[in-house]
Amino acid sequence: MEIPLSESAEQQWSEQANTIDTPVNIDATVAIARLIAHVEKVIRGKRKQIELIITTMLAGGHILMEDNPGTGKTVLARTLAQCISGAREGEHVLFKRIQFTPDLLPMDLIGTHIFDDANKEFVFKKGPLFCNVLLADEINRASPKVQSALLEAMAEQQITVGDSTLMLERLFFTIATQNPVEMEGTYPLPAAQLDRFYMKIYFGYVDEQTELNIYREYLDIARNLTNMEQVMSMADIINLQAQAGEIFLHDEIVKAVSNIVRATREHQDISLGASTRSGIAFLKCLRAYALVKGRTYVIEDDVKDIARAVLEHRLVYRNKDGKLKALDAIINKETDRLAKLKLY
Repeated sequence: MEIPLSESAEQQWSEQANTIDTPVNIDATVAIARLIAHVEKVIRGKRKQIELIITTMLAGGHILMEDNPGTGKTVLARTLAQCISGAREGEHVLFKRIQFTPDLLPMDLIGTHIFDDANKEFVFKKGPLFCNVLLADEINRASPKVQSALLEAMAEQQITVGDSTLMLERLFFTIATQNPVEMEGTYPLPAAQLDRFYMKIYFGYVDEQTELNIYREYLDIARNLTNMEQVMSMADIINLQAQAGEIFLHDEIVKAVSNIVRATREHQDISLGASTRSGIAFLKCLRAYALVKGRTYVIEDDVKDIARAVLEHRLVYRNKDGKLKALDAIINKETDRLAKLKLY
């Protein structure tokens, strides 16, 4: 039998979910450039991936990174979290990491009730989902039942415990990593959960010269990670999210997003196209990406830069050849139309 939370516990979580006030606007260009510079002290040769992760965070979404083990996915997530978490001793710990394994249980994420022998009552002990920045490492090594435990938090920014619903804090950002689905011991993520990720990116290996520099400087890189300082507060991030929502979006670009989304439903090589929710996520990411690039408006090139990261993981293809060509053809057709309009 589930034991509901006490009124005092519900009030405590409600207060924690609304503790960050939005401050006066900060200089977005300076703040984002400083954040990227600090992350690059550890992560070398991955500027594009760093920008896309920050874009997803400022759009208010979640990101999935897929690639082979050892490419730096987890280190990137940890580095970014340390730059924004402020998880110093004596402060509220805002960053949590979950290593997904086949024997993980839903309660390992959400939390559970334990008996307080002193007060002779059951109390709720929160799980790692109660945080601001969550690293869900190797998410596809856990069973679908455990993966679905994360779905409510990602989709609704809340967690249900028995008869009680607890709101998460105003900033809840999930960075999930997964190994390629062809690898042994992996479970494909359900379509409903994939659709909650605003972006899916592939990390990839660095170029030869960058890899050589990493080998030469790996001790310094490790020290940088250990001593990484906080360069942006939670309030700053919420402020930047608000600024991203004010970025100018030309109506023709909105139309282009609509055309791309609808075309994925009609293409002969795609059996399941993008949803309306994915179109909204696309628009949010475009605004955030423009902010990351230091602009107050979205340009045509932004559509091409992020379209694949936003849409590809949401589509189901009829054959492998179609996967390589279908989405590119749709994107290119619409971006060529935008280029001819010369909006700016």
